[in-house]
Amino acid sequence: MSVDAFTGRAQDYTNARPGYTDEVIEYIGKLVPADAVFVEVGAGTGKFTELLARQGYKIFAVEPNTDMREQLAITLASFPDVKIVAGSAEVTTLPDNSVDVIVSAQALNWFDIDAFRIESQRIGKSNPMVISVYNYNPSEEHGISRYKKSTAALYSTPIIREFSNPICFTQDKWLQYFFSMAGVPNISDPNYYAYSADLNKRFDCECVDGVLCLNLITCVYSEKL
Repeated sequence: MSVDAFTGRAQDYTNARPGYTDEVIEYIGKLVPADAVFVEVGAGTGKFTELLARQGYKIFAVEPNTDMREQLAITLASFPDVKIVAGSAEVTTLPDNSVDVIVSAQALNWFDIDAFRIESQRIGKSNPMVISVYNYNPSEEHGISRYKKSTAALYSTPIIREFSNPICFTQDKWLQYFFSMAGVPNISDPNYYAYSADLNKRFDCECVDGVLCLNLITCVYSEKL
């Protein structure tokens, strides 16, 4: 992935990206040992990392982007068992055989899958669990296709579970949600204002009493290497 893809988007990401339900975290807890050591690859601003950390796991949070890591440090400041690492999916910089579980949340589609598999085999202990989590909107075809391509490339016979994860947006949060995405025009882009106007138009058409709700689904893939 491009290291700079999310530069300047960390605050919008923190404020507006959907989180994950307790049910998802409880499910993952049943897949792994109670004393499992995790690495989250592409940890971003820590939206998923924090939920794992609250369960008491030791975690390496690997994130290549400087802006995202700065916000990650703020999110995880109260969790001493989480170590933030400047690394990537392909080069985590972690020691050999150092983790039980390799997890990514909303990030797998950015990885070089072949290189990530090799790196996972290197850093994972014997038969490490690999888990991929993502939120998608089932009403938008492109919302899931990008993830299916990457999960199909990584997994052979995964266990797949889905969980309901509705989210509601105010108009400001709606705009932040989209501006947290890589490739979306930022304020210095000449297309920024036209793009913002289109987002506001969609919000006005679909909102009810000033709130727009999406019935997102959280999908969890898991398989041992």
